[in-house]
Amino acid sequence: MHTNQGPLTVDSVVALYEKYLDDLRAVRTAQRALHGTGMKAQLDDIEAEITYLRMRAARPESVVEIGALHGWSTSWILHALRDNGSGQLFSYDVVDHARYAVPRDLATRWTFVHGDVRNALLPSDIGYLFVDAAHTAPFARWYTASVFSRITAGTPVSVHDVFHGRRAMPLSEGPVVLRWLQENNIPYFTSARKAAPDAYEEIMWARARLDLTEPIHSGTDNPMIFFTR
Repeated sequence: MHTNQGPLTVDSVVALYEKYLDDLRAVRTAQRALHGTGMKAQLDDIEAEITYLRMRAARPESVVEIGALHGWSTSWILHALRDNGSGQLFSYDVVDHARYAVPRDLATRWTFVHGDVRNALLPSDIGYLFVDAAHTAPFARWYTASVFSRITAGTPVSVHDVFHGRRAMPLSEGPVVLRWLQENNIPYFTSARKAAPDAYEEIMWARARLDLTEPIHSGTDNPMIFFTR
């Protein structure tokens, strides 16, 4: 289960920054230290922060992460569940780097499943879906048909690597997901620097006002899209 969340907007994102500011500061400090140990970061700062903030607000009891890689997004998610005081994360990946990289003190709410998610048994009640795996059209056709259909209306979803440029890259997962959203009349939000420069700048201004501009790592694309099923 989860707390029902409406579509994200710049104003609602900024409100989440303000609401959870102190906790976010602490998580940023922890993530900066983790990045300093050599963990590779697959999320840029704004999209990682929005992921954390949205999970704080949604309070999901069951989070599914498709694609954990080195554990960067995993650790952001686990911080949110820890700070909520509830929830379990189920991560699926064909590589198990994350298993050895995520700090043990965060892993008490975590189950890692090593293997192809297409052959795995997912939780019956997904409260938040996070997708950052194979960025191909065939894989996107699988999860839009087989996973999106499993989650109930009102469930928050994040899909990474959609907008590295002004448009989704042809033949990638992006056009498949965007077409599915259009066919189902579901709006999305992105802070992608090139695809949504106004949203990106407004959030950057808000972060500057809140003294959150020191980067954790150098990525600025923020290609993730966020929507509510």
